[in-house]
Amino acid sequence: MYKPNSPWTWAFVGVSVVQAAIVLGFEAFAFAKFQSSLRGDSNKESPSHTIPTFLALYIFGFLYQLLLVYDALRLKNTIQVIGLCIYNVGLLVYAAVQMDQIDEAIAQLSSTDHIDASVWDEEKPFLIAIPCVIGLVTVLMAVIAWKLYDEFAWTIYKHISADLKMKRRYLTFQIYIALLKFDFFFFLGFTIQFVVVVVDRSNIEFYLTIAAIPITIIILIMAGFFTRRENTPGMLVTITLYFAGLAYFLFKLARMWQPNGPRYNLYNPVRRPLTTFAVITVILIVLTIVNACMCTANFGRGLKPHITGRKMESEEEKLANHNMTEMPNYNYGYGPGPGGAMGSRMTID
Repeated sequence: MYKPNSPWTWAFVGVSVVQAAIVLGFEAFAFAKFQSSLRGDSNKESPSHTIPTFLALYIFGFLYQLLLVYDALRLKNTIQVIGLCIYNVGLLVYAAVQMDQIDEAIAQLSSTDHIDASVWDEEKPFLIAIPCVIGLVTVLMAVIAWKLYDEFAWTIYKHISADLKMKRRYLTFQIYIALLKFDFFFFLGFTIQFVVVVVDRSNIEFYLTIAAIPITIIILIMAGFFTRRENTPGMLVTITLYFAGLAYFLFKLARMWQPNGPRYNLYNPVRRPLTTFAVITVILIVLTIVNACMCTANFGRGLKPHITGRKMESEEEKLANHNMTEMPNYNYGYGPGPGGAMGSRMTID
């Protein structure tokens, strides 16, 4: 089991854990205050689902981030470390969007006497603090990522060798695998908001969206498997499914902003957050398609042995493993006996 083994790896884990604890604490307070202030038949109103959705999404987002932090450090994946900094920027944007959205939700509910308007004044300082905390941690993560880049570079160099073409192929592979992991979060984040807040469950689209979750997870897992095994037919099928996913999100994006659409008003509580997730997901899918094509083009060029069952070790790990498994050799002057101190002498014969 991997354990951080340097000050910078511990620092990266530390800031991620502290950020998750602070932000989730603030979100929990906002949720508790909001829920305890609701009155009447507010559950029938879509805005009443806004804050629970944000809290659920942040819990999942930050726990998933901690998992990716561990995974990136374990694999010494510098691309994933850099991706986590960008991921944090996405959470920062979402925190800013959530503040306006919650303000509107409280205003809408107070107009129908389902909540007291003063709740916003009590929650506002905490909601302002969340993007401030995330912004500060993003800067710290970027500095630590720079140090980790230097720390991991030598390990990767020894693992891949000095072949520049092979290093480029390996970099493409790392980018692709990292994209798959971030694709998962943003797709699931979009789906959570859609099924919780857009509460029209009589439409078949709702059930199709639910069914898409396990299908997407299977596709992303198989995409990584096909890449590692250099399975060209599997990659072609996967790329085709990526284009289908791209069409799905473009359709959703257009439908959310269609003024005369049949479900336009249902999207009001989460239109901007859903748009944020949809746009980020579309960008990620496009990047994933490009990198999938590049990885497929690199099949059969010598990268497979480096990525199948790989485990890169630092010098400290190698030394520890060496000390645990290597037996001392007493035949060449490293201990007592016939081959002890006298065994190290050089003789003419």
